[in-house]
Parts: sequence; C-alpha cells; structure tokens
Amino acid sequence: MTADNFKADEAEGSFPQRPVVAVGAVVFKDGRVLLVRRGHPPSEGLWAIPGGKVCLGETLQTAAEREILEETGLTIRALDPVYAFDHLERDETGRIRFHYVIVDLQAEYLAGRIRSGDDAREARWVEPGEIANMTVSARTRDLLRRQFQFG
Repeated sequence: MTADNFKADEAEGSFPQRPVVAVGAVVFKDGRVLLVRRGHPPSEGLWAIPGGKVCLGETLQTAAEREILEETGLTIRALDPVYAFDHLERDETGRIRFHYVIVDLQAEYLAGRIRSGDDAREARWVEPGEIANMTVSARTRDLLRRQFQFG
C-alpha cells in the first residue's frame, strides 16, 4: 500500500464521509476454511473471512490477493464474487462509525505458510466442526453455511 493510499484509508476509517469498498477471500484447503480473528474495529475479536479495503486503482481480485498476503502470509488466486453485503456500525449518538460495502470472492490457495499479520490477531485453517465453538461474525457464518454448506 502506498503512502497516499494509507492517508486516504485513514481518512475513510472511523466516521467516514461515504461507504468504503472492501473485499474478502473465501479460501479452502484440505476441507478447511481460512479465517482470521480481527485485531481492530470493526468486528474486533471476531473470527471472519480475511480481507480489507480496496485501494484506488485495484480490482477486487488484486485487492483480495494483496489483503490475504498481508493478513495471513498466503498467496491466493482470487476468483469470482460469491457474497456482498453492507457492514454498518453506529456510535451511541447514532452517527455512522463504520460503513463498508464488502464483496467476498471465492479464491484458490496457491502457496505459503499461514501466519497472522497486518490487522489480524490470529489466522488459521478451520474445520467445519470447529465453527460452532468459535466467535464467528454472523455474516461469515451465513456465507459459509449458505454458499458452501460449511459448518
């Protein structure tokens, strides 16, 4: 991410002037799905599909590939969108604290050894039976159940 993009991202963090476009990548390997535990708001502490903001000039696929490398150390090939939704959070006065338009893409694992980085507190491959005992974001749980019959 360039310094110019970073400055723009800071301006579009909490209390944005407009929705922020973000991507996630749904990656499977050996019957397990890649999840990260968020290290920062929004959704801090929850397990979710890894991803992040789309920078100016990036395609959804390029952004997903970059974000997954930054958050997990893995190289992926991002494919087609499989899920899209809004993530809105308001503060106690009703002001919009976060508004993301998130597009999750299906992706193929290519290479790398998993590690947490960037804003991911943890990153790991998760088996279907583990999901029930994890604090997983509602959208992630919905996506994995509806689209992939996982968990």
